[in-house]
Amino acid sequence: MKKKTIYRCTNCGRQESKWLGRCPSCQAWDTMEEITVESSGKSTSSRVVNSKKVTATRLLNVEGSNSDRIVTNIGEFNRVMGGGIVKDSVTIITSQPGGGKSTLVLAIANDVASQGFKVLYASGEESESQIKNRADRILKSISENLWLISDTSMDNVLENVKEIDPDLIIIDSIQTFTLEDFPESRAGSPTQTMECANLLVRIAKNEERPRAVIIIGQMTKEDELAGLRALEHLVDTVLYIESESSDELRSLLATKNRFGSTGEMGFFTMGERGMISIDNPSEYFMTNRSKNELVPGSAITVLREGTRPIIAEVESLVTKTFTPFPSRISEAIKREQLSTLISILEQRGRISLYDKDVVVKSTGGLRFKEQAVNLAVIMSIVSSVFDKGIPNDTAFISDVGLTGELKKVPSLEMRIRELDRRGFKKVYVPRDSVSSNLKFENIEVVALKTLQEVIKHVFST
Repeated sequence: MKKKTIYRCTNCGRQESKWLGRCPSCQAWDTMEEITVESSGKSTSSRVVNSKKVTATRLLNVEGSNSDRIVTNIGEFNRVMGGGIVKDSVTIITSQPGGGKSTLVLAIANDVASQGFKVLYASGEESESQIKNRADRILKSISENLWLISDTSMDNVLENVKEIDPDLIIIDSIQTFTLEDFPESRAGSPTQTMECANLLVRIAKNEERPRAVIIIGQMTKEDELAGLRALEHLVDTVLYIESESSDELRSLLATKNRFGSTGEMGFFTMGERGMISIDNPSEYFMTNRSKNELVPGSAITVLREGTRPIIAEVESLVTKTFTPFPSRISEAIKREQLSTLISILEQRGRISLYDKDVVVKSTGGLRFKEQAVNLAVIMSIVSSVFDKGIPNDTAFISDVGLTGELKKVPSLEMRIRELDRRGFKKVYVPRDSVSSNLKFENIEVVALKTLQEVIKHVFST
């Protein structure tokens, strides 16, 4: 065995044959450290050398192809993925600790295996018995096509890939695995993480035997994927599970998707039976009430999550305060946004709230991220102040400016058609935001200019 001296960047893991003051990859200064390794004639460089000569091809002559997908029985996961798992793709799923990464991936693995595909689940964090206990708890039955390995050696995982020949490979998590070719690097280091990821990408993209790979990635305290940003660029799809440890609701968001739209969101509930897909979010985020059952403090709006509209309910409670400083509590929107809307309501709506506590939440624990909900939030507060309920078949879709004027929101027609489809009778929108040529079957579109006009129109009777 020959000894060879190389220089490796401690920041990104790049290797060079000579010392450099500045790393060419990450541009960091004085990060190259000298390392002596034993070489058997094989290159220790992280760069892949192709033995075959590859010639350029005219783009005009390249034949296009649609990648085959593995469609699961988990509807919300299919939606976020763009229709299912592409057979030669690499996907990363990340979330905060306890967000449900392993639970969701185990359900996906068993679902795919039950369709006749071979699945290899490799875990570097949990023992086989721990995974089996979770499977017994969340799965109705365990497929015979699901294989399990509990090890931190990526080399052992590759040996099992050769023996089992799986269609889907799951790595939980990438930061716990190591390759023997890089003994100087610990698990989770930039070198080990990127080398393992590069190896998995080459396995997935093999033209002779394409495979799907799902990687679980750990998250930092800054709510970012641990490791190099290059890891996100390397894979095809990046999924993020948004959650609060105390909430049952889980949101699955695609921040990158080469085979579908980004920004698509799927909803799940976390319980004893694992993560259950919410196939009809509009029903989940609304309270089912009879037509004549009017409840003060409730208002309906329509959100746009990805490519679909979702009907959601806003609830407010306004009570007289017994402290010099009234409380402003919100679980659905940011506290600063709530304070702004209250100021608009006081100044432009002529409703005094200086001596009242205001609490705002959403049905189902949904968090509102767009301005289209502002009118509904304000009207729910007004409803609580007047102690008068708003008809259950009435909705509000509009932003509210500091002047008290109603502002346009995107995809308004799509939102109104969703209300029309669900049997709503009236919706309040900004003036000149909907074309007069548009016709709806059941719903009346009330286009007004200011917040005061909406308040008078709703509570005049």
